[in-house]
Amino acid sequence: MELDGIINLYKPLGITSARAVHRVRGIVGFKKSGHAGSLDPAAEGVLIVCQGRATKLVERVMDLPKTYVATARLDLTSESFDSEGETEEVSVGRVPTCGEVEEVFAGFVGEVWQVPPRRSAVKLGGVPAYKTVNMENPPVIRPRQVRIDGITVERFDWPVVVFSMRCGRGTYVRSVIRDVGEKLGTGGCLTGLKRTAVGPFLAEEAWTLDAVRDAVAKEKLYLIPLDEARGILSEALGREV
Repeated sequence: MELDGIINLYKPLGITSARAVHRVRGIVGFKKSGHAGSLDPAAEGVLIVCQGRATKLVERVMDLPKTYVATARLDLTSESFDSEGETEEVSVGRVPTCGEVEEVFAGFVGEVWQVPPRRSAVKLGGVPAYKTVNMENPPVIRPRQVRIDGITVERFDWPVVVFSMRCGRGTYVRSVIRDVGEKLGTGGCLTGLKRTAVGPFLAEEAWTLDAVRDAVAKEKLYLIPLDEARGILSEALGREV
């Protein structure tokens, strides 16, 4: 059976991306693998796992745009900008209109500067930011430029907003909702996140862990073979991979 290639995996809620890859390794019996672009435990959806010689494609996969559907509350805030941490109610002087919410979201489309969350894997002097949370004098997290290709407000019913977003690598959806809340004069706390696509790899076509397990048991192909994966990436990126 082909062992070099890409798995379009559907990461379930409640586990880290590293744990998802570890489970795949246990199922397929092949350790040389890694993921291209992590998802928080509280997020679900497309997680691209590169296996065998395809691990060399990780950086190329990272260059693909990501698409998300997010749910957030504008009456809450938290240190981590999501509901995984302890949330705090925010006193809002005036509830914004749907038009105002849409206008603020639209202002974040393009090349924007963003401060990643403290509770994130972004490196600070080689150390993941989440490991500096309890430091007496933690290093400063500096703004970095990210790309947001588009944002659409799908539904707004105070205090809940549901939006879809297409963006480039390194963009934190949690930071977007925090920044939107600051502009609106409200809170901003992510309560649900689903990655619906990584480039041409779609959530509705992704393999669950159970489906991978079943395919291995039946000796069926569960991944996109290396040469085919290179072709898909070359077409998606507009350059030879």
